[in-house]
Amino acid sequence: MNLGPSDSFSIPVPLSDRLSLELGEPSSTLRASTVRSGPAVVIRAGGEVDAANEHTWQGLLAEASAMAARPGPLVVDVTGLDFMGCCAFAVLADEAEQCRRRGITLRLVSSDPAIARIVSACGFGQVLPVHPTTESALSAA
Repeated sequence: MNLGPSDSFSIPVPLSDRLSLELGEPSSTLRASTVRSGPAVVIRAGGEVDAANEHTWQGLLAEASAMAARPGPLVVDVTGLDFMGCCAFAVLADEAEQCRRRGITLRLVSSDPAIARIVSACGFGQVLPVHPTTESALSAA
């Protein structure tokens, strides 16, 4: 997945063998890459997140957030997702709260206005700030 201008400053973040296997299964509908950009960690997700792979989504977020260093954010770019079930938003909000306790902000990236509306309608607006690009999420104060 293309990360844009910050490509040259990004270092791949290795995931656990278990998670790598789950994401790499031929039947997996979730794809992801995870990179470090300074103290921040960026996840680029593609495919689908639904009840069938909720545990993989949760594991991906947990492993990536564990690699984020304070004060850097955990940036979750969902622009490559074709579908996000309700469970995906709940997992994001839970992980955002875990991150907040460690002094890290989880920032969501999506240019789809429906994502921002869902985040707001679910009452997650305070814990899941939505940014239009990865670069804006990384540079947000």
